[in-house]
Amino acid sequence: MASTYETFWDRRSFAVVGHHAKRNFPRLTYRGLKKLGKVVFAVDPSIDEIEGDPTYSRLELLPAPVDAVVFELPKEETAEWVAKAAEAGIRDVWIHMGTDTPEALALAKREGISVRAGTCAVMYVTPGFTYHSIHKWIMKLLGKY
Repeated sequence: MASTYETFWDRRSFAVVGHHAKRNFPRLTYRGLKKLGKVVFAVDPSIDEIEGDPTYSRLELLPAPVDAVVFELPKEETAEWVAKAAEAGIRDVWIHMGTDTPEALALAKREGISVRAGTCAVMYVTPGFTYHSIHKWIMKLLGKY
């Protein structure tokens, strides 16, 4: 049976949120989702485009609704973006490992948002043998995949 971490990626459309001016935009997650055939929008208030695709500064500016959001941004911004997801009606989020905060997790719980946190998104969206596949193997071995 698939874990809730695995089934998160079954959704059809995603927003990937980063803040390139403070931390590199999560290109591996963005590319991985696109390669999986997902509808993916880049959200970043600090740049205009990622890999030739437009970025959007806010979730409400997306050209279509999304099923889920992946947050890979500076830790101090996570709670603010969880609040923005709640305002946009998004009920399924992934908070990249090391960027969750007690405030962000508590806010998500209060808002009824389903959260996956504490692990790397890239190991789920990049098939084949890479550093991330090694990470995936270790997490499976530890029962955290």
